[in-house]
Amino acid sequence: MAAHPRGPMIAPSILSADFAHLADEAAAVGGADWLHVDVMDAHFVPNLTLGLPIVESLLKATTIPIDCHLMIENPERWAPPYAEAGAHNVTFHAEATDNPVAVARDIRAAGGKAGLAIKPNTQLDPYLEILREFDTLLVMSVEPGFGGQKFIAHVLDKARRVRKLVDAGELTVLVEIDGGINMETVESAAEAGVDCFVAGSAVYGADDPAAAVEKLRALAGAASAHLEH
Repeated sequence: MAAHPRGPMIAPSILSADFAHLADEAAAVGGADWLHVDVMDAHFVPNLTLGLPIVESLLKATTIPIDCHLMIENPERWAPPYAEAGAHNVTFHAEATDNPVAVARDIRAAGGKAGLAIKPNTQLDPYLEILREFDTLLVMSVEPGFGGQKFIAHVLDKARRVRKLVDAGELTVLVEIDGGINMETVESAAEAGVDCFVAGSAVYGADDPAAAVEKLRALAGAASAHLEH
């Protein structure tokens, strides 16, 4: 199970990076906790990004733990190989499979941490019981598929509910949020109980990506009682 983080975790999203220079873009955020990699298949979401060969190359190019977010159909087939390749955390969508627990167990058996992602309008209730099988819950705060979208605030209710369960000792899942996270929204997400913040354009659109990571971490830490800092 996921250990309770010591302070806010920042996971820059390479969806906003320069795909022609991914090794350099990873190096530009050397202080990041995770490097968030969006895998899209043009079926589950209407966009196509990158796949396992690129992830394997990134794993050789950086020591930052890779956080794979699989916005794909058939995660039971495709998710375990990312863990086998060395991805630290492999997250798939609840909406993409009828048997999320089996996928989570396969990811863990392959050596990775297992994450469950839920879209903004997907209800949390059907999945609360199975969160014990997961290391990470990824709350989507935009519709998955494209970067640069506006933050959807109502999803923070999901983070609050899971935070209460974690604080009560009923779950040990790490709460991650993805979509529209920037200097204006990171504090409200932290207040809601988020542990790990995925940020794309807020990091890679900045003049100094490494400084943007540290600023996001400081804002989140100051806003949240549950994050040690």
